[in-house]
Amino acid sequence: MTRTLEARPWYESLKAREAGGHEVVLLEGGREFFPALIEAIDSARSVVFVETYLFADDESARSVAHALARAAGRGVGVRVTVDGFGTPRLLGEVAAVLREAQVRVEIYRPETRMLSLDRGRLRRMHRKLAVIDGRVAFVGGMNLLDDLQDPNRGALELPRLDFAVRVRGPLVASAHLAAQRLWWELSLVNRPLGFASAARASWLRLVADLVSDVTPAGKVRASLVLRDNFRFRRAIEREYLRAIGHARREVLIANPYFFPGVRFRRALLAAARRGVRVRLLLQGRVEYLLPHYAAQALYDEFLRAGVEIIEYRSSFLHAKVAVIDDRATVGSSNIDPFSLLLAREANVFVNDAAFAETLRDRLERAIRQGGVAVPLPYHRRRSLLVRLLNGIAFAMLRLGVAISGERGQY
Repeated sequence: MTRTLEARPWYESLKAREAGGHEVVLLEGGREFFPALIEAIDSARSVVFVETYLFADDESARSVAHALARAAGRGVGVRVTVDGFGTPRLLGEVAAVLREAQVRVEIYRPETRMLSLDRGRLRRMHRKLAVIDGRVAFVGGMNLLDDLQDPNRGALELPRLDFAVRVRGPLVASAHLAAQRLWWELSLVNRPLGFASAARASWLRLVADLVSDVTPAGKVRASLVLRDNFRFRRAIEREYLRAIGHARREVLIANPYFFPGVRFRRALLAAARRGVRVRLLLQGRVEYLLPHYAAQALYDEFLRAGVEIIEYRSSFLHAKVAVIDDRATVGSSNIDPFSLLLAREANVFVNDAAFAETLRDRLERAIRQGGVAVPLPYHRRRSLLVRLLNGIAFAMLRLGVAISGERGQY
């Protein structure tokens, strides 16, 4: 088959454009994600970009680090970006392997003043993105972190619930450009102005036209939707709102940190009033106190409107996915102010009934195996202490939004 290559200048817009010609494969958990990612890295011939919020030092993360080192040993340009809050520094075997292989690592907004109240510290790089040779991309919610390990609690009895997608086709060019552009930005910000001639030559290569393989790989229509703090500040939220506004049968959202703004809440309530079945699969275990109790403060409004709420309690929920009629999304964006208003995020939106059905089946299975429905009478019987925690958490998150400069959204 003839390959179709596309050259894009570094400054070209990353506005989301839905297009056909994609192969989109759903990957559930590390048991599917890590082997697929490593296989793609092992086939790399020119360049590998990896962006992650967390890069742990555990068995799964080490396997990825060794694959990146093997690629670098073959002469592949390997570029790893981590967030300065999620991964202040690489540790242990992962750090040693990448350092020995001379893999380039950049840190997005390094934490230099831990006690600072600067609201800019909330603007994190939260997306999980990998692009190999400009021909295949991975997008989702999974960090480079083992499913059975928790950064705060250690070993888990059951793996956390999470998803990613492997994509081939036209949107890979956008993912490639997004990764290259972020790397270019960080290479300027994180390096002194008087950098050496070799670094300048590397920088010039970065801003050259980018060539990606956009050969049609299937029949699925899809788009890559990015969120940043410049042109695309509300891009992911708008895609959600557009899909919910057109829903006629169902809205099924799985999200661990659920604290939507006024417009998002109104869209869900309006869908329920139209007779759409609206279900929310939310975090049932207390992972972080503030988002957990703030989300519960919204239950009453949704339950009274007929929205179904299911708490996932088998393990921790980390999936950021949704099925809305014959559309679906898989990505890194939570439905809370930090993701929707502050962080860099990436979601793939898929317009394909078969893919939506596959994701729906996985979520239905998770609901059967680990979900607990929250009826309105049960919610209203929660203790006075829990009600107090709900109110305090709700107020604190609203205050955080106000401090961030996004007044009026909550």
